[in-house]
Amino acid sequence: MYEVVLLIEQPLSNTDAGQIAELYAVKAHPTHTHIHVLLPVEDASARVESALGSIAASEVLATSALNFPDVDLAKIQEEIVQRSQAALDQSLAALAAQGCTADGEITSAEPVEALAGAVRKRQAAEVVILTRPHLVAEFFHVDWTSKARRRLGVPCLHLIEHKDPAEVDPTTTDHPVVDGGKHQDAP
Repeated sequence: MYEVVLLIEQPLSNTDAGQIAELYAVKAHPTHTHIHVLLPVEDASARVESALGSIAASEVLATSALNFPDVDLAKIQEEIVQRSQAALDQSLAALAAQGCTADGEITSAEPVEALAGAVRKRQAAEVVILTRPHLVAEFFHVDWTSKARRRLGVPCLHLIEHKDPAEVDPTTTDHPVVDGGKHQDAP
């Protein structure tokens, strides 16, 4: 079986799951490819620290974490893990709906470290990294894909996430609107 590790940063849309299934010809050969999904989990303490830093940076309130003794990091981390698990389950369901054989895990490790471990453990032949566009990180080659390509000995494909058509707000897009077969510019 051809083993692929898929690193994602948010739940897979049905469009992205379809793209993965099409990429590996799942409909023609449903048992030839296995996809292992890896979803990094955010660290609660880093999230709180970042929020406090944002507040201090905007000079609205310059205070330290010591002034927030009632912040329950364990509870916040538990909520983050639950949301991440739900996102992973949603992604696995989207892949299953496309006919993919898949399993997955959430990880609190640094994403490329976790990816390297999953590739070794599963003896993966290929890696797919599906993210939002990160133009600055990609330009300086410090994004997940660039790091993985330098570190792993397997092909690394970077795909850009898509939203499902139902999730797109037509009032905010710049693409042409089709009306009765005639193309019109969107407002």
